[in-house]
Amino acid sequence: MKILVTGAAGFIGSTLSEALLARGDEVVGLDNFNDYYSPARKRANVAPLLAHPRFRLIEGDFADAAVAGEAVAWKPDAVAHIGAMGSVRYSVKNPALFVQANIVGTANLLEAARGAGVPHFVFASTSSVYGQTDKIPFVETDPTDRPLAPYPASKKAGEVMGHAYHNMHGMSFTALRFFNVYGPKGRPDMMPYIVTDSLVRGKEITLFDAGAMRRDWTFVGDILKGVIAAIDTPLGYEVINLGRGEPIDMNEFVRIAEEITAKEAIIRVAPGPASEPKVTFANVEKARRLLGYVPGVSVREGLTRFWEWYQCAAAA
Repeated sequence: MKILVTGAAGFIGSTLSEALLARGDEVVGLDNFNDYYSPARKRANVAPLLAHPRFRLIEGDFADAAVAGEAVAWKPDAVAHIGAMGSVRYSVKNPALFVQANIVGTANLLEAARGAGVPHFVFASTSSVYGQTDKIPFVETDPTDRPLAPYPASKKAGEVMGHAYHNMHGMSFTALRFFNVYGPKGRPDMMPYIVTDSLVRGKEITLFDAGAMRRDWTFVGDILKGVIAAIDTPLGYEVINLGRGEPIDMNEFVRIAEEITAKEAIIRVAPGPASEPKVTFANVEKARRLLGYVPGVSVREGLTRFWEWYQCAAAA
């Protein structure tokens, strides 16, 4: 297959690109190497791909309609739209960045894909669209019209825009709601990296609500199984959870990280911000049924793999 991967130098995008190339696909990666976190990290992520004969990199911003058009001009079989501005908390202070990247950018890519006759669009959404709810686990039919921050609001907009393109133009559109993805190459602003780095450096770790918040940590390798299955399986229009379905509280998460790193955490407790839900918890029955999705990596195993990567990255 021929696949466009946006955010191809990021954590999930670069890992997805590697997996697609390994199975024989042709990949064009698109990334703007913005400075939300170190562009050098992104260069390191994408460096192994550049010598591959079936990979081509386009440097540019899909919020620019001309760049989006160039990225789909080769008429891929599918778009895997992984690129985005992430981070709930950063979106609270910088909402315009999220509107531009996640709403304008997604609209540009959808329109470019329509114009190029691309039949299938896979969209990376987020579990954050569920907001604050007492109904757990989260099911795709739950209400998602009360996001807690601009980031999930922008992702919900992408899901809705995808339905419009499916309705108007017959484009297959699958929105995958990722739950707390972590693993090798994880971003430095994400909690697994923050916890690990703070343990190593003897820095304070802030735990909201005394560590009682629960998160459905999902290893990147499991997420990629779902993404690739979605690329291979046009479904018309669908919204599908990709999580592990086994949330743990942050106290337990930190305890596991302490055991793996053989370091002791310095904890600071703070109230949970209004932008953060108390729990994320995926019902993945729909993913099992439609995509054959079965997550297999426990939090302990996943954090062990992350720790192995972290040590190698720190030594590089």
